[in-house]
Amino acid sequence: MKKGKLYIVATPIGNMADITFRAIDVLKNVAFVLAEDTRETKKIFDRYDISTVLVSYRDQNHDMMIQKIIEKLDLGLDLALVSDCGTPLISDPGYKLVRDLREKEYEVVSIPGASAVISALSVSGLPTDKFVFLGFLPKSDGKRKSLLSKYKELEASIVIYESPNRIFELLDVVLSEFGDVECFLAKDISKLREKYFDGKISFVKELLLEDDLEENPHGEWVCIFNRFV
Repeated sequence: MKKGKLYIVATPIGNMADITFRAIDVLKNVAFVLAEDTRETKKIFDRYDISTVLVSYRDQNHDMMIQKIIEKLDLGLDLALVSDCGTPLISDPGYKLVRDLREKEYEVVSIPGASAVISALSVSGLPTDKFVFLGFLPKSDGKRKSLLSKYKELEASIVIYESPNRIFELLDVVLSEFGDVECFLAKDISKLREKYFDGKISFVKELLLEDDLEENPHGEWVCIFNRFV
């Protein structure tokens, strides 16, 4: 019997229209959809009239789920994996699942779509021929500085995710390690409160203060820095 496939399906990062026809077709036709948060995915399903069964999957329940997933694939059933938004595995669950299935030679297929990293880079005005994505940095200042120092001399754009409550802390630690370099911040990409800030770090900090983002932090942030422009 032919084994089933696992589809890695990108979903919208904000605007519900940011999903491909192919993604919708796959989500409608697989046997089950593995979702980081079934409540979030249900919003997409309701919008696009998708009735496929949703199953909760996170890295934390991987060991419990992997054998059940393999059993479904061995029956010839196709499955899909989605995260809350954007492309799965990019600072989201799924790495363990893809690793284990590929090691066992199951077919894993990408269904491309929205990604906050790529979306921010494409409008940043900073060099995109070389970039490094660091995801969320460690919480302690020492570990963040140690990590950033490893990339200090790399002639590439550095892309970092950050939460609203820590955006000023991030700018301060990058300023201390890289100096007052060029940066681009994207807030709430593809959402109603989408906004961009660019310039030297010191200038961008002033813009954020003018927007009252220190006293009233909000938004999901993609931050890009480059020392060599």
